[in-house]
Amino acid sequence: MDPQKNSLTDQAEPLLKIEHLKKHFTVKAGIGRPKKVIKAVDDVSFTIYKGETLGLVGESGCGKSTLGRNLLRLQEPTDGKIFFKDKNILTYKSHELRKLRKEMQIIYQDPFSSLNPRFTVGEIIGEMYGIHGIAKGAEKERKVKEMLELVGLDPSRYNSYPHEFSGGQRQRVGIARALALNPEFVVADEPVSALDVSVQSQIINLLMNLKKELGLTMLFIAHGLNVVRHISDRVGVMYLGKIVELSETDNIFDSPAHPYTAALLSTVPEADPRAKKDRIVLKGEVPSPANPPSGCHFRTRCPLATEKCALETPPLSEVRENHFAACHYPLQKGQTLKQAMEAKAQNREPIPQ
Repeated sequence: MDPQKNSLTDQAEPLLKIEHLKKHFTVKAGIGRPKKVIKAVDDVSFTIYKGETLGLVGESGCGKSTLGRNLLRLQEPTDGKIFFKDKNILTYKSHELRKLRKEMQIIYQDPFSSLNPRFTVGEIIGEMYGIHGIAKGAEKERKVKEMLELVGLDPSRYNSYPHEFSGGQRQRVGIARALALNPEFVVADEPVSALDVSVQSQIINLLMNLKKELGLTMLFIAHGLNVVRHISDRVGVMYLGKIVELSETDNIFDSPAHPYTAALLSTVPEADPRAKKDRIVLKGEVPSPANPPSGCHFRTRCPLATEKCALETPPLSEVRENHFAACHYPLQKGQTLKQAMEAKAQNREPIPQ
């Protein structure tokens, strides 16, 4: 079965399709030493459908933000293809990219550094209309005030500067700027990670409402699984430049298939402090993307790893209906990682599925 398909998107039309995307950075290692190649994004393929939100999660340094910037060509990929409305945008020239900016936008992570402190919010949002020749003068001001109201800000703050707003309000300005041109696709690059917990839920709820109202298609990048649960239709889990699990949100949270996903979920706090949870602490450090392990990149920290994991790279394949994982020994439905570890101890080696 095509790993891009699932029960939520069988009837939906693909908007963005990524094929074997790679982004490698070459860095100097020192005088007399060979250069190192950092594989930030390493052969990633998936599809995002119209109207859906795909959550992308993983530890810091796994390549998720780099992937998001590659999709918008804010950074140029090393290899692969990116199809937006069936057209490979990696072949676009500068004038074609300028038109594309109206359809693809980004919400940045830091609401403080992403806004020019010398501009008023009216100038920050209004700049989008001026660059693309959409509106000017009184018409531009009217449109900006409409955007401010759309994201829950008082239109009378049109002439206010970024330093006059709180962190959550600044992020609302950033969202208004990203949506000013009515784009079809938005990359939300960890849009709540720099905010207080109390404000995070407000921004997530705002994005959910805007998605319904405007029919947005979104890639929502986050550091933790708990952030993407309520906003995402599907969730992709990244580790060291690769997608290791991809499925509908309920599948990921109710019965993860990849040991890495299961370990991440075991660290998510429970609402009930009395609830017992088997927390799995991964041993060792995340390997360097300049020198990833052979075979499965996760094997050096995986409690289920065997010799096979060092010799063969597992492909992202369907392990259950509409549920895909890159693992030689995926967890069975309803099985916890602790249970799988106990089974391995009894049988000496887990049984491939």
